[in-house]
Amino acid sequence: MVNSPAFQIRNATLSLNSPNKPRIVRVRKNDVPGIPDREPSIRSEASPPVALAHDSLGWSLLLAARVLAKVRAGTSLTEALKLLEKESSSARAAAQDVAYGVLRQYGRGEFILGKLMSKALTHQETYELLLGALYRLETRPESKPMVVDQAVAASGEMAGGVFKGLVNGVLRNYLRQRTALIKAMSENDVALSQHPGWWLSKLRRAYPASWQSIVDADNSPPPMTLRVNSRRCALEDYLDRLASVGMSARPIGGQGLILERPVGVDALPGFFDGLVSVQDAGAQRAAELLAPQAGERVLDACAAPGGKTAHLLESVESLNLLALDIDAMRTRRIEENLKRLGLSATIKVGDCAKTSSWWDGCLFDAILADVPCSASGVVRRHPDIKVLRRESDIRRLVHTQADILDALWPLLKPGGKLLYATCSVFPEENAAQIDAFLVRQSGVERVRQEQLVPSGDNDGFYYALLKKTA
Repeated sequence: MVNSPAFQIRNATLSLNSPNKPRIVRVRKNDVPGIPDREPSIRSEASPPVALAHDSLGWSLLLAARVLAKVRAGTSLTEALKLLEKESSSARAAAQDVAYGVLRQYGRGEFILGKLMSKALTHQETYELLLGALYRLETRPESKPMVVDQAVAASGEMAGGVFKGLVNGVLRNYLRQRTALIKAMSENDVALSQHPGWWLSKLRRAYPASWQSIVDADNSPPPMTLRVNSRRCALEDYLDRLASVGMSARPIGGQGLILERPVGVDALPGFFDGLVSVQDAGAQRAAELLAPQAGERVLDACAAPGGKTAHLLESVESLNLLALDIDAMRTRRIEENLKRLGLSATIKVGDCAKTSSWWDGCLFDAILADVPCSASGVVRRHPDIKVLRRESDIRRLVHTQADILDALWPLLKPGGKLLYATCSVFPEENAAQIDAFLVRQSGVERVRQEQLVPSGDNDGFYYALLKKTA
């Protein structure tokens, strides 16, 4: 643990001297040439430290830094956000906004800190605090003095406050050099696209004419799309219900509605009565493409959290549906979703690639194989993927997907249909995966395939509908 080192700020150089391990972290004042050496009118942290109020910006920056540090250590954002469960709803929302914002702007803050600091900052929470403060300075430029002041106060709650001077100096220098830093950022692909370099290269190769629109969509807020439960309500009737509470939406697909503005599910008429679910329009294509018939035996092989399972059951009555997932905790989500919607299915915990542990020997008329993938098509909803995913993961995922296809195909009746699905935009997980399957497996007809890329209407998904001809 670092013990109360002294900070000296001279010529914008911060010296951090630890009695345990000497270390220098320099904050560059004029790394970008042509910037005048003027101090912004920001109050320094000369006043004595005070405990952060739980409704303050400083508290939300502190909480977000803790969440982001867990993500950077390999935890999913969904899991990391559990740190906020005991916070008030307002504090939780404010911290979540910062965490999501930093992750969506992948590469921007990192680029800026790389320009302003001559050595990497190894105290992860302080590093994440700086990223959160930079994000807030960009999104609320009218509050510069308060943001810096609150970030410094938040740093006082970390590592005994030893990084307060560094945080103050870095943020002050950012404001001095902002114009030149933004200009320099325009020449850095990662910072400009807000995507990892390897990811950007894949998009450029796969989509030479449209990669930029995919990047733009990835960096934009996702739409909030509903799926109306046709068993309980007609689409037109639910539009009327929305209008009665001042909401507007436009239809998409068979049972989808894109809300004009996102809202909490508790504000949706009849949500808890099972009239409607939240599901992206791209995800709704699965039930439409597989199109099972009444009375058929259907397998949803990677079913959690149950959105596609529920849509299949809503689309046709009397399905004999088995919902399978390898994660026991996630199968509970399937149960909860089906109960809310008034639907039922057989739910099992099992590895779909190891069929001997759960299959009863009866063939299926239809199989949905919504396989594990890079999730590169849903990154705007799960921006932690930009941090957690590695290029080397793709090869491993491709092998897993192939294993699942090979394991499930023998479980399908002759004449039956298997819908292969991913939420990826990378070809090796999609069309190339199916091409390879067709080479090694006889008696397969590729009836249809669709590659959806992120847009204003939907996230990125791939579907291949395969028919067993022999």
